[in-house]
Order: sequence, then C-alpha cells, then structure tokens
Amino acid sequence: MDYGRRNTKKYSFRCPDLKDLRKLSSFVLDTLDFKQRHMKLLSVLSVDVVEGLLSILVQFYDPLYRCFTFLDHQLMSMLEEYAHLLGIPVSDKVPFSGLKEIPKSHTIAEALNLKKSEIETHWVKKGEMFGLTSEFLIGKAIVFAQARSVDAFEAIFVLLIYGLALFPNIDGFVDVNSIRIFWIGNPVPTLLGDMYFSMHLRNSKGGGTIVCRVPLLYKWFISHLPQTPAFLENKQCLRWSQRLMSLTNDDIVWYDSALSSVDIIDSGDEFSNVPLIGLFYQEGKDPQHLKQKMIHAWHNVHKKGRSELGPFNNVTLEAYTILVKKRALELKMLYACERPMSLVVAEPSTLPNQDVEELEDALTKMKQERDTWEERFQALSQKHEESQLESKNMDALIELLEDRAVKR
Repeated sequence: MDYGRRNTKKYSFRCPDLKDLRKLSSFVLDTLDFKQRHMKLLSVLSVDVVEGLLSILVQFYDPLYRCFTFLDHQLMSMLEEYAHLLGIPVSDKVPFSGLKEIPKSHTIAEALNLKKSEIETHWVKKGEMFGLTSEFLIGKAIVFAQARSVDAFEAIFVLLIYGLALFPNIDGFVDVNSIRIFWIGNPVPTLLGDMYFSMHLRNSKGGGTIVCRVPLLYKWFISHLPQTPAFLENKQCLRWSQRLMSLTNDDIVWYDSALSSVDIIDSGDEFSNVPLIGLFYQEGKDPQHLKQKMIHAWHNVHKKGRSELGPFNNVTLEAYTILVKKRALELKMLYACERPMSLVVAEPSTLPNQDVEELEDALTKMKQERDTWEERFQALSQKHEESQLESKNMDALIELLEDRAVKR
C-alpha cells in the first residue's frame, strides 16, 4: 500500500544539565528507604536516552488525534503509564492549574525546613518568573546532608528534581510553578499535559524545541517496542526510521501487565480521558471558560477497574486497524514502508528485558503472595489436623457407647 510521503519537521528537545543533581544523589545513603518515601524519582536522573529515537518518534505525531500514528497502529501516553514510570499514583488532588495563589514564604519555608527570612532573602525574579536559584537550594541541601538531617535534605532534593528535571524552565532556577506542583504533590497530570501541549504547539509551528521530560517520554515509548532479539540486536544496522516503519500492530507491546490491577481514569465531568477532543487554548483567550471547566472536572473524576473494562487480550480489532490505515493514508508517512524479514520472528522463550526496579517490585510482590498462601495453608493444615483429632475422639466415644450398650 502506498502511503505517500510528507516532509519531516526539524525538532529538538530541551535536555537540562543534571550533573549537580546526580552529585546530590550520592548523599542518599539508603536508596530503598528513599524509594519508599519518594517512589522512583531517583530513576529520573539515571535514564540513558538513545540518541535519535525521540527525534524520529515526534515525526509521527498526529495533530488531529493527539497521538502517534504509524502504519496500522497508534500509541498514546496515558496518565496511568506515566504514574507507573514514576511510581507516583495520580491522586485525587486537583493538579496544578496556575489559578491558585502562590504559597506564602512561611509555607515554602516550612515545607523545606528553612527559615522564612531565608526564603524572602533568596526569592528572586528571572525572566517573568519568581523562584529560588538552584545554587541556593543545592547549598542548603549539602548542609543538611552533612548534618545528617535526612528529612530536610530530602525535601530540598526532591524540590530540585521537580524544578530542574521534571519541570525545567530556566537553567539553574526552580521557578514558582515547580514549587506549587511540588507543594500540591500530584505531578503526573502536569507532566503528561506539558508533553502533549509542547508536542502539539511545536507541530503546529512546523518544528522547534519541545519542552517535556525527555527520559519519561523515552521510557514510555520503548516500553511499547518489541523485545525480540531480532529487534533489539538490530544486526542489519537499520536506522530508527526503518525499524519503526517495519513494525505492525502484532509487534507492539500494547499493555504492561503491571497496570492490570490499576483503576483507569475514564472521565471527569463531561471530559473523556483522551486527548482526542483537542482542547488547547491560548492563555488569556478563553471565551468558553474552558480552563475553569477542566479544573472543575478534576473534582469529579470517574475510574473504571478490570471488572468493568474486561480482561486484557492484546488483540487489535480489524475495524480499528482499517481506521488507522485510513488515517495513515490521510496523514502520509515520512519514511519508506519496509518490512525486513529478520524482524518477522517468533516470540522469544526468555523473558524480555525489564527495569531492575520493576523486577524487584514483582519479586517482592510474589514473595508476599507466597507468604500469604503459606500462612493460609498452615492455618488450613492445623484446622484439618484438629478436625481429624476431633473425628478420632468422636469415633472412640461412639465405640465406647456401643460397648456399654452391648454389655447391658
């Protein structure tokens, strides 16, 4: 099938320098203990992004459906997927909207275990934003770390991760919006929203710099790519454009089994949990009060569990495939369609490569389930033994009564 060709757009990604944060991470003495309190935030600093892959991915962005459209399948980032990657669930709190007032200096000071006067002294303006310099915050974090003040160190360290890694704006500066998101404690919706907004904006402008958390987008995308030896080893030395154009919906890893027990956000008020409705607006130009409606929707979120959504089967319906192929024809592809035979192989008998953290989590869960079943087995065994003993005693009593009856 001839999908036609369209021109590529020139994109780049903003990749902040995280070496100071990585140095600070050396003060985290117990990473497992840190993970219990702050989930997988440390992993944000250690993701190795394969150069060139995301630059190819964004070429497949579909502005009509707000997703990535390939030859016969589409991929779309979900809140639950980003939450899983960070280990931070989407909470019931209304995420950052920009409408609430800026936290007072004493509130920020209390959250960071600092003095109010320190916040007021170092509260500066860069560009159009107020905030705190990373130099000041890193200095305070080191002081707390050397004093073994774990809570105070971690509070500032986590804020720095929010300001410099998750929501970078100005180099060396943690702006007030990052502080507000940190204070609210529900970052996932904002992270995903930033990605979609920046992707859509740059696409409409014909290219430019995309501002989003690059390692998260990268980890999300590779989680859906095949884990077969043929694809991973790439012995033919194919370019990423060739490798992605060779994939079909049969090759894609559609769903992570780790999400099987997670309730999915289905809707909020009249808004569905999909970016298909195209609700993007320019700040200051909102005659339909769309922003207020979306904020209100977060007060009335509806979730669905596995019992309502049905079982996973990782099977794409023919009607969907036909629809996607039609859209791919309309959109036109950027690269030649090819299907190297070496990629059409059976699934490997070994487990796919997974993050060590995910394997550890799965192992811990399996051990807990094993212990639970052992406890249940022991309880049932004990109950069975007691029943057998009671039965023997009853048999002995019956035999004794029968003997007495015969003697009479």
